[in-house]
Amino acid sequence: MRRASASNRRIVVLAALVLAVLAVALGRAFWLQVVNGDAYAALAVRQHRETVVVPAARGTILDRNGEPLAIGRQALTVYANPRQVDRPRDLTLAAAEKLGVDPATLYPQLVDRSRGFVYVARKADPHAALALQELGFSGIGSYPEELRTYPQRSVAAHVLGYAGLDNVGLEGLERSLEKVLAGKPGSRTIVKDPFGRALDVVSSVPETPGRAVRLTIDHQLQASAEGVLRDTVRRFGARGASAIVMDPHDGSILAMAVAPGFDANRFPQTPAERRRNRAVTDTYEPGSTFKLVTIAAALEEGIVSPETTFRLPPTIRVADRVIREAHPRPTKRWSVREIVEYSSNVGTITIAQRLGEGNLASWIDRFGFGKPTGIDFPGESAGLVLPLEEWSGSTIGTVPIGHGIAVTPIQMARAYAAIANGGVLVRPHLVDRIAGRPVEMKRGRRVVSRAVARELLAMLRGVVLEGTGTEAAIPGYTVAGKTGTAAKIDPNGGYSTSRYVASFVGLVPATKPRLVIMVMVDEPSASIYGGVVAAPAFREIARFAMQYLEVPPDALPERRSRR
Repeated sequence: MRRASASNRRIVVLAALVLAVLAVALGRAFWLQVVNGDAYAALAVRQHRETVVVPAARGTILDRNGEPLAIGRQALTVYANPRQVDRPRDLTLAAAEKLGVDPATLYPQLVDRSRGFVYVARKADPHAALALQELGFSGIGSYPEELRTYPQRSVAAHVLGYAGLDNVGLEGLERSLEKVLAGKPGSRTIVKDPFGRALDVVSSVPETPGRAVRLTIDHQLQASAEGVLRDTVRRFGARGASAIVMDPHDGSILAMAVAPGFDANRFPQTPAERRRNRAVTDTYEPGSTFKLVTIAAALEEGIVSPETTFRLPPTIRVADRVIREAHPRPTKRWSVREIVEYSSNVGTITIAQRLGEGNLASWIDRFGFGKPTGIDFPGESAGLVLPLEEWSGSTIGTVPIGHGIAVTPIQMARAYAAIANGGVLVRPHLVDRIAGRPVEMKRGRRVVSRAVARELLAMLRGVVLEGTGTEAAIPGYTVAGKTGTAAKIDPNGGYSTSRYVASFVGLVPATKPRLVIMVMVDEPSASIYGGVVAAPAFREIARFAMQYLEVPPDALPERRSRR
């Protein structure tokens, strides 16, 4: 009897324990399914569903003829969830073989179970990425991305800039046109199996691609200008060079070249110093090319005519300075025309003194120096113009000949374009169309009369025929232009005796200018003069441009005298 009672007690205790465990289990189940049911249901969905952002295709950048300069190439980004990767070592070795990733970088990430997402490879070759996925590793996936590439490599690299790994514009037009090129990303929600492999797409929001941009740049003229600058830098041992080819009538830039260049596809590996678009961002003292402003002002104010003559000694004293000609000469009587042709410092300063400080300062402002041109490129420099109230006694002797003032190549090209088109200062621009629609440009403003523009054009023609710019002459075409040579500022003060800037700005054909071509060579060593260094570079760029654009020759062939 006692044994039966003990046995019954054990059964009761066991039953009570079972009931207690069952109550705890039911309570836990109630807590999980009822109290926190929604939260855990959402967690389960998240484990089997994933929303992936689908980046929008970036707009293509084309040259003026529709040739692609910056395009998107299809790529796949491969990612992994370390918590679901069961063979991290094997996956690392396979990724290294198929995608070329660094095993030492990837493996520590794959074994870190605290992370739910790591990149295996960004913007990989689609065939290689699919080959990796077909090996059946758990915990990996992929989504399409666009890889920005530059099919012309170095052509217009300084103009285009660069879009980074996330397809965001970082420099150049890629940066300034970001809102136009970027588009709007979409998304995809996918269902995955317990191993993290995608099974189906349950919903998607389509992306909106970026808009295409057509530039004024002609890739053939651009490549030609870059090639000429490379040769010029090598031939004269120069630090660098810039060139601009511009339509003087509407301000469109057909070429904007900088040397040394770089491959735009290797932008991240290129030093920042080499990536800068010096034609827009860098300033220099223009030297004699700036004499155009002084002569234009004097002609427009009626102070001189092209035939007005002056008796010019070999030197001129201005306040505490004695200024000489670039090349020694005896006292001469030269007309304004000859002062321009032979680039006389003494003659230009004499005219500037008649013009007066106030008038000259006003005309410098009128030509737009000291202010950005408004070109549609980021980081444009305004140059450096000394305010009139800060002029010293010798400033009237230095600024008229292009010293004590800093300009950009694009500013100088625009000033000469005003002479080429009959006296109107236009706004230079690089963007022609966005999504097929022309970009509206403001009309230019008149700076000199047509009559003065014609007089200046004739005098600039004489520079190439008989003056300092004879090396710019092109057989079959009339050419007008001006040479410039200027010493650079020495870091220790004053002007350097070994570092110079040589330049030439030319108009071709001179009878009816189709192009303005500006060439600036920084620190040439074999020679320093614009007529020797920059004028031949102008000639080569212009010769190719005239043939490429099929501009008819306008110079009559020279007649040989019969004996």
